[in-house]
Amino acid sequence: MNSYNINKGIGRTVEFKGLKAQYLFIFAGGLLGVLVLVMVLYIAGMGSYVCIGIGGGGASLLIWQTFAMNKKYGEHGLMKVAARKRHPKYILSRRRIGRFVRSNLKKETP
Repeated sequence: MNSYNINKGIGRTVEFKGLKAQYLFIFAGGLLGVLVLVMVLYIAGMGSYVCIGIGGGGASLLIWQTFAMNKKYGEHGLMKVAARKRHPKYILSRRRIGRFVRSNLKKETP
């Protein structure tokens, strides 16, 4: 029986067959999604060869893209890309200039 090392120490990220951190969860969730899709299509009455083709193609695409993202972005790179997309490119301020110039002194009432 084969044994696989999943974690190599305390404080290090989970790694399995080269996939690190969130890519491992994307991979597992994607394969589960492809399996459910194939089962639903088969139960709906689609041909078995078509279901196998869709399942094999979807799983191949998922494996290829997951390993490509793992190689391109690295362990924390995918989170950095997502954060960069949420960060505004520039800040607009459409307030009147007088609001920026006025003083903060409060008027005292006698």
